Amino acid sequence: MKRLLSITLLLLLTLAAHADKVKVRLYSNVTIKTLNISFDLGNYNLYADNDQLLEDQIGEGRSVLIRPEGKMLHVSVNETDYGTFANVRLEATDTACILCLNPESGKQRTYEGDLDISLLKSGSLLIVNNVEFETYLAGVVQSEIYGKKSDIFRIQAIISRTWALRNMGKHQADGYNFCDQVHCQAYLNRCIRPDIMMGAIQSSGETLVDEFGALIETPFHSNSGGETANSEDVWRAALPYLRSVADTFSLGMKQSDWVKTISQDRWLSYFAKTHKIDIHDSANLDTLLHFTQEHRCVRLLGIPLTRIRVDWQLRSTFFSIEVDSAAGNVILHGHGYGHGVGLSQEGTIRMVELGIPYDSILRHYYTGAVLHQDPYANRNYVEQYVDQIARIIEEDKNKKTQTRSKKDDWLGRLFRLRDREEREEIYIEEEQDNEKDWEYDW
Repeated sequence: MKRLLSITLLLLLTLAAHADKVKVRLYSNVTIKTLNISFDLGNYNLYADNDQLLEDQIGEGRSVLIRPEGKMLHVSVNETDYGTFANVRLEATDTACILCLNPESGKQRTYEGDLDISLLKSGSLLIVNNVEFETYLAGVVQSEIYGKKSDIFRIQAIISRTWALRNMGKHQADGYNFCDQVHCQAYLNRCIRPDIMMGAIQSSGETLVDEFGALIETPFHSNSGGETANSEDVWRAALPYLRSVADTFSLGMKQSDWVKTISQDRWLSYFAKTHKIDIHDSANLDTLLHFTQEHRCVRLLGIPLTRIRVDWQLRSTFFSIEVDSAAGNVILHGHGYGHGVGLSQEGTIRMVELGIPYDSILRHYYTGAVLHQDPYANRNYVEQYVDQIARIIEEDKNKKTQTRSKKDDWLGRLFRLRDREEREEIYIEEEQDNEKDWEYDW
């Protein structure tokens, strides 16, 4: 077990050597007025107004409450009231630190790394996670895609890493790198699944570049509906690696088909009033009621399908129309979910399940792109680390009766072992598995 911990620490150091921390705004689509922070693992130091230490070594059993008071933040720790400050920072004392965010409005989440909190002009809290880049990526992968095979997560990690490195300055004017929503990439929790982390670690140092070695744009969507879209059909730029390709792998998946019924009068009125289409013209009327797409189209009577999709909140632009005369409705039979450009996640899941190599899948969706391996990423440590995670996954399968909690995951277990070593305690597996404080009441 000590060898396992040594590998873990060496890998973390290797990754940290060429990947800085990133700042990610949390709860960016929610108005947060009050935040309670508890501690799942490790200890944190609490600072206010940048460098004023309020309390050190805050850990389990303690909680920090932050709420607006005027134009300041009011801070208290359990029963201790510290007063008001312009900004607050919770700084992890080492890598083995996990905190739990409990906002008054919004879902509970857990994250690693540091936390910076300030007040927006609107009076709500600005919450920013300052976290290692690769740790952030693992959380993104967990938030963005489902599946069971590690190559699914490896592929998502590669395209998410490529996008993040290319777009580091997206929210620079706001004081952070990314937000936690699909506007950037979803980042709704720390990664708690070892199989997802395995795929993310396997992808260490891998990015997608064009023929000149520049990082490419790597858009992705849930399901293509059987055919991806050209980039210029959805956005302005025609990019050589974002070409429409046949994608039969997406067919028959969860999001491959959809149906929407709309009143015929509302449908025709929309085109007449919003787009000034003459619906009394027989040719126009026939098109609006019997439009079909065997392959993806860009416009309907000159109107961008992307505009129609937004206005009617459709799952995709890939749809055909039929009339239900008896009910006075039009029925849209659609395919796919999302903008359709780049990688189809459900197509990827199917391809991985069929045994298609991960690099071939990436080349299928990003035409002509090159998989680049960072020479500074130590593949030897990566492979050894992946082996150890695989062992943990197998051990979990053999412990079906073991009480599980949010702390009882691969990362928590590794951190616990490391903490014990630092205290020179003896690791006894049977006692570790039965420790009462692992059974955390959420």
